[in-house]
Amino acid sequence: MSDPILNRIKALPIWQGEIEATPLDGGRTNLNFTVIDGDSKYVVRFGEDIPAHHVMRFNELAASRAAHAAGLSPEVVFAQDGLTVIRHIESKTLEEKDVGQPEYLARIVDLMRRCHQEMPQHLRGPSLVFWVFHVIRDYAATLDDYASPHATKMPECLAIAERLEADIGPVELVYGHNDMMAANILDDGARLWLIDWDYAGFNSPLFDLGGLASNNMLTEAQELEMLRAYSRTPPDAALLRRYLAMKCASLMRETIWSMVSESISDLDIDYAAYTEENLARFEAAYAIYKQG
Repeated sequence: MSDPILNRIKALPIWQGEIEATPLDGGRTNLNFTVIDGDSKYVVRFGEDIPAHHVMRFNELAASRAAHAAGLSPEVVFAQDGLTVIRHIESKTLEEKDVGQPEYLARIVDLMRRCHQEMPQHLRGPSLVFWVFHVIRDYAATLDDYASPHATKMPECLAIAERLEADIGPVELVYGHNDMMAANILDDGARLWLIDWDYAGFNSPLFDLGGLASNNMLTEAQELEMLRAYSRTPPDAALLRRYLAMKCASLMRETIWSMVSESISDLDIDYAAYTEENLARFEAAYAIYKQG
């Protein structure tokens, strides 16, 4: 842990005496710590704005507070200049293999639907829109700015993205989490929690559905069950086509996110390997999409 961040955490005015702070693994756009203060335990997140990734901390904070008000996420106890203190939840962090299991999938879809429908009732202040095709276009320009070796792949990616966007057509607008990784879902034994609101913003529900499937390697049968549970009716051919297009867009965005991170991030993460992993997932999904 770097001393400046540790010193900032120790200097926060909310602690009752000495604290014990321990780094947490897993953050891709921030640093996370557990902090024990007497009998209480917290998670402290540190992150600055990352405009290249469309991550703005005012937006993350507003979403986190709205998510707690909606009963979806732990309480934000304190926030100050990129440091956010969140009440710790004793829980299991889900893994990819958990998400598609019958005991979890329906509950996760319900959690997602509540995010989409209830969070706008609790939001305060300005809020972002997360439109994946704008993000992809901006990422392509960023790779060019950094003279990334991946920039040569962008003309083909942009052409594919244009086709996907056209196939999706008009969308319903909901409030999306937009980062439906298994690691962002907690199970405390009684209920599920949704955490980490870096990319939150208004979006199509298809993006969270596609992201949940692609990030967690759902099978075709699990995807159909996910869509049925979300819509409360079996998906028709038109919905399936639009969903597959958004799933491909979600995977393309995750792949190019990693390409950009190779150039701009100083976190100790093997982004090159993550790029290759997601590129393979995108190519597999796009091959299925083209068959339709």
